Amino acid sequence: MVRRLWAAAWLLCIAACTHQSPTAYDTELAQVQQDIAALKSDSPAAAIARAHALYRRASLSARIADARAADTAVENALRTFGPLQDLFMLRARLDFALHRLPQARANLHLAGVPTASPQVKALMADIDLQEGRQQDAQQQYETTLHTHRTWDNLARLANVLAMNGNFTRADALYHEAENEVTAKEMRAYAWICVQRGVLAFKRGRHDEALAHYLRAGKAYSGYWLVDEHIAELYGAQRRFGEAIALYEQVIARAPRPEQFQAIGDLYVFMGQPDRARPWHDKALAAYLESAQRGEVHYFHHLAGFYADVRDDGAEAAKWARKDLALRQNPATRDALAWALYRSGRFDEALAEMGQVLASGVQDAHVLMHAAMIHSAAGHSEQGTRFLQQAAALNPSFEAFHVHR
Repeated sequence: MVRRLWAAAWLLCIAACTHQSPTAYDTELAQVQQDIAALKSDSPAAAIARAHALYRRASLSARIADARAADTAVENALRTFGPLQDLFMLRARLDFALHRLPQARANLHLAGVPTASPQVKALMADIDLQEGRQQDAQQQYETTLHTHRTWDNLARLANVLAMNGNFTRADALYHEAENEVTAKEMRAYAWICVQRGVLAFKRGRHDEALAHYLRAGKAYSGYWLVDEHIAELYGAQRRFGEAIALYEQVIARAPRPEQFQAIGDLYVFMGQPDRARPWHDKALAAYLESAQRGEVHYFHHLAGFYADVRDDGAEAAKWARKDLALRQNPATRDALAWALYRSGRFDEALAEMGQVLASGVQDAHVLMHAAMIHSAAGHSEQGTRFLQQAAALNPSFEAFHVHR
């Protein structure tokens, strides 16, 4: 406990020692650390409160180690105090975040919360979306909004609409979501601003994207999520020195393997593979360490890493198939199609890409993959057409971007 309190105090001391005010992110994280240290698990209520605090820390940091700690706390509390509704609901949210979708459904059932509950309906729709049932998810989001027009439900519908290319309505819903956020939810406000920025970035509107990102950073300072997106944007604008410096700050604040790969990818884009290699090695080691633990969270990252960093199509296809077995959605199918292409198995890649395109997903990089696959399979006219569609959707689609 003393160690945890010291860590929380250190987060605030860092800023003081450099004559800077603590950022909003540092302040919130320090408070969560203090809550975790102060809470014990000697009663059902205390165990639930501590598990929620650990989950909040994991949501803040997005580090899988923090998610593991929250997961362990929930399991221990269930073992000690028996089936408690709040714990099953929390475990369902953790399962979803860690791509354990069947377990998420099972825990929602065990929670015993009525299926008409807005909380349950939203999470079930989220699972539908991850499992490739986009229409079902969209219908559920729209139905839920009739009675619970909250910022998170608005953002959910905006996300699925953006996937299908309805960018104007998606942005309008994100804007409405911003207006629904209270003054006590500035991290949520920043997150929504980032989503609006991503929407603009994916259409090549870099100035518009930066404006959203900067507004997010002003609302909730020190948030690594904001800075990593600004770094990506700087990379796309070829402002390489600024991008590298910002990535290094992000990694110092929130070291995650996704960031290691991103800075490595940027060095490759800059034509500096020697500087990329240590970062890529570090990312791969973390991805594999997670998989060796039996976790599935990084299967998608491993598929993309082997396809685009190691240029190992067979290994990429292995991980893509593992991910597809868990979540059959356009992103996982695109990953498999691209891995098959990297393996030289063009006909199989073409068949898989056909299912991706049939979903109606509108993404410039998916269309670029479709163009390359069709051309390699001997369909050059279709390849050219898909390349033109990618450029129409995002004129800057060949610029630097992060694999997510």
